[in-house]
Amino acid sequence: MADTADVVVIGGGQAGLAAGYFLRRARLNFVILDAHDRPGGAWQHGWKSLRLFSPAEYSPLPGWWMPRQEGETFPTAGHVVSYLRNYEQRYELPVHRPVHVQGVHDAGAWLAVDTDHGTWRTSIVISATGTWDSPYLPDYPGRDEFAGEQLHTVAYRSPEQYRGQRVVVVGGGNSAAQILAEVSTVADATWVTQRPPRIMPDDVDGRVLFDVATQREVARRAGTDAEGVSGLGDIVMVPSVREARDRGVLHAHPMFDRLTRDGIAWSDGTQKHCDAIIWCTGFRPSLHHLDPLGLEYQNGVPKTVGTRSVDEPRLYLLGYGDWTGSASATLIGAGRTAKTTIADIADRLRSA
Repeated sequence: MADTADVVVIGGGQAGLAAGYFLRRARLNFVILDAHDRPGGAWQHGWKSLRLFSPAEYSPLPGWWMPRQEGETFPTAGHVVSYLRNYEQRYELPVHRPVHVQGVHDAGAWLAVDTDHGTWRTSIVISATGTWDSPYLPDYPGRDEFAGEQLHTVAYRSPEQYRGQRVVVVGGGNSAAQILAEVSTVADATWVTQRPPRIMPDDVDGRVLFDVATQREVARRAGTDAEGVSGLGDIVMVPSVREARDRGVLHAHPMFDRLTRDGIAWSDGTQKHCDAIIWCTGFRPSLHHLDPLGLEYQNGVPKTVGTRSVDEPRLYLLGYGDWTGSASATLIGAGRTAKTTIADIADRLRSA
């Protein structure tokens, strides 16, 4: 016999908890299915020094501000994990874990959510599984030939294992800059990016980014041109990155053309030997559980109107990035998109 709920949320990280907050307020019958064996979402898997790029008071989920972390302007990943755990308990959210969702199927009047603990029947599915489980590694020539170590951001933990080595950090975002900053303190580190990195002024952090995201969302809803609202850059100058700049290591080289057995090489014949390559090359949405629905993809993601699937209107997608709402992959952005999504779901269910 299948369990039933009005809404099944898949994923118990920041987007899933934000959805749970508004589902609780809407007095809907719902469950949250989380594959992790403890609270914290993807934040519990980050490297030891991973930090938010905005102060705690600018990184809340709905209803409860993140407390400040004593002695830290930019909270650590561990502080975020504690906040998510306490948030879940504070609002008594019905999280079931560890539960691995194997597939979502069209079951006529219902959607069937098959898991390793049985099947749920539901009117609405919210997919909030994030991206951490789907790291992206570009298929560069010679990648299989390189004899050194290669790893993605998800496998990086601390710089100590690279002490005295020659390391190449690939990627132009915040993760690459933060990892380069600390690896360069113990190793000969080289930064390589696809395009020149856009570094923000020292006095700009996540607070400004969230303001910009809000302006873009307002412009989008008003049907006006949102281009040019941003342009600040990508990399926030958190203390470790600022210190790396002051040491002269925050200098990016153009992307190499291939890997060799001993390192990397450019088309002009320049080569560089290295012992390890850290690919900070981003993620793709973790959506394998939606394969049975046969959704049509556009630009690598399911087609949506807002957060609602075009092909399966009983499916919503939260927290995967700008295609599911401006800044929706951030803590504060997840709450904003969850609010409008749950309002739509509540209206639909009450009408039905």
